[in-house]
Amino acid sequence: MAFCKNCGAQVDGQFCPKCGTPAAAPAGAATPPPPQPQYAQPSAGYTAAPQPAAAAGGMTDNVAGLLCYVLGLITGVLFLVLEPYNKNKFVRFHAFQSIFFNLAWIALWIVITIVGTILVTVTHLFWFLISLLHLVVWLAGLVIWILLLMKAYQGQKWQLPIIGPLAEKQA
Repeated sequence: MAFCKNCGAQVDGQFCPKCGTPAAAPAGAATPPPPQPQYAQPSAGYTAAPQPAAAAGGMTDNVAGLLCYVLGLITGVLFLVLEPYNKNKFVRFHAFQSIFFNLAWIALWIVITIVGTILVTVTHLFWFLISLLHLVVWLAGLVIWILLLMKAYQGQKWQLPIIGPLAEKQA
C-alpha cells in the first residue's frame, strides 16, 4: 500500500485520488503518511483551531462569573448545572450570590409593594413616598448589580454583606 508524498492519502493507482499527484513510489513500498496536527473538534460551520489548555471549559472563569449575574436567577442556576462550571469554586460563588441577590431583591420589592398598597389605600398622601421608595430600591439594585458584574469580570470575589457569606458557604 502506497501513500501520497504530497497529502498523505492512500494511493491505489498511478495518481493520488485526493490531490492528483502522480505516485512515484514502486508498488509494495509503503511509506507511512505524514503526521497530522491534532486539533479540537470543530463546531458546525467553524474551522478547527488549537485550543489553549486554560480554556478547556469554553470560557474563562471571570467571563463565566460575569454571566452568572446577567439574567439573575436564570443564569445563576444555569451555571450551577453546566458541567465544567459547577465544579469551579469561583463560578459557583458568583452563581449562588446572583441567586441570593435576586431573591432578596424580589422579596424586598414584594414587601414594599404590599406595604405601599396598604398605605395608599389608607390615604393617598403616601403615594408619592411609595413611588420614591420604589425608585430608590430599583436604582440601588441596579448599581449593586453593575458592581457585581464588574467585580466578577475583574476576577474578584466581592461579597455582599449578608448574601456573600451565604454564597461562600454554598460554593
